[in-house]
Amino acid sequence: MTRAAVYCRVSTEDQAKEGFSLEVQRTRLESFCAARGWSIGGTYVDDGYSGRSTDRPAYAQMMGERDRWDVLLVMKMDRIHRNAKNFMLMMEDLAAWGRQFASVQENFDTSTAMGRFVMDIIQRIAQLESEQIGERVYMGMAQKAREGAGSLGHPEAYGYRIVDGQYVVDPAEVKVVQKIFDSYVSGMSLGQIARALDTERVPTKRGGVWRKQTVAAILANPLYCGRIEWSGQVVDGRHAAIVRVDLFEDAQRERQERKRGGALQPGQNPLGEAEEPVPV
Repeated sequence: MTRAAVYCRVSTEDQAKEGFSLEVQRTRLESFCAARGWSIGGTYVDDGYSGRSTDRPAYAQMMGERDRWDVLLVMKMDRIHRNAKNFMLMMEDLAAWGRQFASVQENFDTSTAMGRFVMDIIQRIAQLESEQIGERVYMGMAQKAREGAGSLGHPEAYGYRIVDGQYVVDPAEVKVVQKIFDSYVSGMSLGQIARALDTERVPTKRGGVWRKQTVAAILANPLYCGRIEWSGQVVDGRHAAIVRVDLFEDAQRERQERKRGGALQPGQNPLGEAEEPVPV
């Protein structure tokens, strides 16, 4: 009896748009197996994972348990992959292992030459659709960036909260950001600023300790002077600035000066600052 690996995948976007719930997929695949007289060698479910990546736990488990099944069964081809290269690599692996592939909705399987040919064509069409969606999303984000609107999908930055997709100044953090800029242009190093904030027990965004890299990221972010950076573009944003433009620009000049002054000097770190003695 042929043993089938029943594979189901859904993301939030897929389920809302196409109605391919996990339960619907599982029920239809089990019915398909019963009609063909196949047994189920394993059921593998990836809930909330993109088909553009192979980094899916159930998918990896299924491939690792290939001795338990003879055919990989999905409801629709894009449930297994939305990338033609990944799909073809999978098909090469299945062929090397002596395994087959079948899709319920397209009514294809790899036991015939025509099935293999048509599946390849359909998969390339699916990839084209996915790439077109990505291009439309990129164009929309680029337009949003040009208009200086919203967070553009970035996580919350220290000093701000994101409310309805917009940056809103966090009153509990705004003075810390201003202090970081003032301290840096006054001559303090990144390490000194980080240690001072830890000494004063100022919490970070996620409750950890302050690091030089965290301070450096704040100093380099044009968000704090009222601008938004996305995909190489820097435009005026619609959010409130935390530091003055001239202060931000002074900090950038200071960063460049320290990098130039530190890159060629012994005893200095990659951030362009002199190494400080380690307390013992």
